[in-house]
Amino acid sequence: MPHTFLLEPGRWILQGTWLERNGMPISVKGLTLVAWNRDNWFTMATKLMFPDTEHSEIALQYKGRLDRGERQYNFLLQHNLLGQVEGEGWIGLETIVQRYWVLSDRERRSGFETLHRVSDNTYYLTSGVLAGHFLTSTMEANLERQTPS
Repeated sequence: MPHTFLLEPGRWILQGTWLERNGMPISVKGLTLVAWNRDNWFTMATKLMFPDTEHSEIALQYKGRLDRGERQYNFLLQHNLLGQVEGEGWIGLETIVQRYWVLSDRERRSGFETLHRVSDNTYYLTSGVLAGHFLTSTMEANLERQTPS
């Protein structure tokens, strides 16, 4: 598999645009750390920041398991705004697609993320959060892997 994001430990810098329903696009920056242990469990921590705005930071803590050679995985996510979340991911040839749903949520919120591999050190991310059948926010961003110096 040619993927380096998620499948290898690493540190990724995110930069892009966030858009909420009836709002103007705003700049988003962030950092994602990916780690693996010996039992095929991964953790991924992401922090999103919105410079020069009043928008709250978003913190995401993923934990999942992906056995070697598999293309599908499940994960748990703790999201500081959405709460407890479950999800699944699929690893394609050029993309990693994740879908998730908020547990015990009256608004029936869910979301998706698509990570398109541009190169070993670059991915293009598109994501969205839905409430019921309606988009509430989207994000598009570049992810650049930070190589050790």
